[in-house]
Amino acid sequence: MPCVSAYFLQDFLTTPDGARLYFQVHGDGEPAVVMCDGIGCDGFAWKYLLPQMKQHHRVLRWHYRGHGNSGVPDDRDRIGFQYTADDLARVMDAAGIEKAIIFGHSMGVQVALEFHRRHPHRCLGLVLLCGSYGFPLDTVHDDTLLRRVFPAIRLLVELLPNASRKITSILMRTELALQIALRFELNAELLQRNDLVPYFDHLSRMDPVVFVRTLESLAEHTAWDHLPRIDVPTLIVGGEKDRFTPVWLSRRMAEAIPGSEFMIVPHGSHTAPLEQPELVGRRIDRFLKTRILRQPAGGQALESTG
Repeated sequence: MPCVSAYFLQDFLTTPDGARLYFQVHGDGEPAVVMCDGIGCDGFAWKYLLPQMKQHHRVLRWHYRGHGNSGVPDDRDRIGFQYTADDLARVMDAAGIEKAIIFGHSMGVQVALEFHRRHPHRCLGLVLLCGSYGFPLDTVHDDTLLRRVFPAIRLLVELLPNASRKITSILMRTELALQIALRFELNAELLQRNDLVPYFDHLSRMDPVVFVRTLESLAEHTAWDHLPRIDVPTLIVGGEKDRFTPVWLSRRMAEAIPGSEFMIVPHGSHTAPLEQPELVGRRIDRFLKTRILRQPAGGQALESTG
């Protein structure tokens, strides 16, 4: 029988530049697990993995600057991906976690990789779900269109922040936005509608200036040069039908990280952990048991679909 801990903590810490960061700790088992969100997210992707992980692990969830319950620094120019890895180290300190298995979904994959680059001694392993190792605007829908139009979008948001906030708030609360995502971007046959609603609810409340500044910094980041230096057990999960971070990115990442394991989620999109939670959960559980709790010698990347 699983040992389920009722332990729960939520708290804030304030960074040296004034950003008030929110975090939660669930469970009390070891080794600890840290969950890193995608951009514009406050935890919706972990709906099914969190209950599974907290049965046996202490699980840290947190919100980036300007995301969810976290605030922004005194200097609003200090928003973006370049601060995230060090913010994570501070959050882990506040939660009393020295080392952990770092989970990342979407942008969280780049967060996890950058965290390993800066704080390798604090990483016990990496679980990288539906994300890229870098320059994500260059590969959305296997096209550079978003890279080309983003500067104009960012400029418009920066020039008209109040109007952008009102428009975003209205649009993200419409049924149309939800249906477009389900019909054209995700797998509506596998994804439960109610599992996506929290994402749009959070976007409707998020400051669009924070969003575009975070995305701008993310767009210029890559960990490609660091992948061969990753020296901890790593599991990479890609969705077969992911249009935001096409699965070839996951495969290429797996080939570059020594001894990594690679899983393709059949018919999975960018929200594969929500679309096939049991399949993904079983694969992660097997990885943790065989590679983290009992670590064999490294080898070539291992690919599977379950």
